[in-house]
Amino acid sequence: DIHKALRHTLFAGGKKLRPYLAIQTYLLFKNDIETIKPVAASLETLHTYTLIHDDLPEVDNDDMRRGKKSCHVMYGSDLALMAGDSLLCYSFQILATCDLSDSLKLKLIKEMAECAGDRGLIAGQYVDIISETKTVPKKTLKYIHHNKTAKLLLLAIRFGALVAKAGKDDLARLEKYGEKMGLAFQIVDDILDIEGSSGTLGKSIGKDIEEGKATFPSIYGLDESKEMARNLIDEALKILDYYGEKAQTLKLLTEFIYKRKF
Repeated sequence: DIHKALRHTLFAGGKKLRPYLAIQTYLLFKNDIETIKPVAASLETLHTYTLIHDDLPEVDNDDMRRGKKSCHVMYGSDLALMAGDSLLCYSFQILATCDLSDSLKLKLIKEMAECAGDRGLIAGQYVDIISETKTVPKKTLKYIHHNKTAKLLLLAIRFGALVAKAGKDDLARLEKYGEKMGLAFQIVDDILDIEGSSGTLGKSIGKDIEEGKATFPSIYGLDESKEMARNLIDEALKILDYYGEKAQTLKLLTEFIYKRKF
């Protein structure tokens, strides 16, 4: 049953955005994707663990994920908790056993641990929970979304660049791209909770308002939030211009992040 539970959400569908970002970033510098594939898979197992745990009744209490019933609805909170734990562990197992140098594997494992821990994803999730029904400053809103969402998207881009052995200038450039794209992704996600449909998104909508969560529309308003997202996407696309035709697919993916709500 534990394997059915963890496979339920992992293979339910979804955009697979994080592994795709890692692969497309890698392809800016290399042509063969075999080396990056297991690293990309580790990002997806980590992300799926966060989804399973976020959906639990004790956290966001969501009944739908990726167009299907949430893991805890199908298998109970106890199995869902263990399924998420298993996927988290498996993420590190994949990195530890992939065909990379020991020094690079150690770097990837360290960065993933930092991203997933109490100075990354957990920090964002915690502040998100304690901020419910409160009026929070803009600084806190950005802190929540930088840690809860943008950091893992940025990690995917860093992993692609690191495995491709990109130079310091490329890493710095792509980090700026990732920061802008990651924030735009979360702003659009906040907007979709208001304007989207559960049929299109594959998850419940209206939960942010119902639970009084700190979101960009709740603080900046819908129109300004849309403008912010559009500007961030344009800035991200401009950064990718440096890579010419090699970045074409990455550009299409970046544009999709904004257009998926229209």
